[in-house]
Amino acid sequence: MTPAQNTAFQAGSGAAPATLLTAIASMVIVLAFVWVIWVIWGTFRAWQSGQAVLFDLIWSALRASIVLMVLGFYLR
Repeated sequence: MTPAQNTAFQAGSGAAPATLLTAIASMVIVLAFVWVIWVIWGTFRAWQSGQAVLFDLIWSALRASIVLMVLGFYLR
């Protein structure tokens, strides 16, 4: 953004563009963490009740963690 655009954005929104970007990225990463916890918890409950094997639990946790790492890489 040019300095004039930056000033206009800050005057209109009351926040700097970098601050707003950080807030949005933080919300996305928190939602991703909640999603990973939900996936792992659901697979753990399936494993605990005998509907899934241990490999399924490990594979789900690994896939969700990889998605989280990729998302973290792009949001940094």
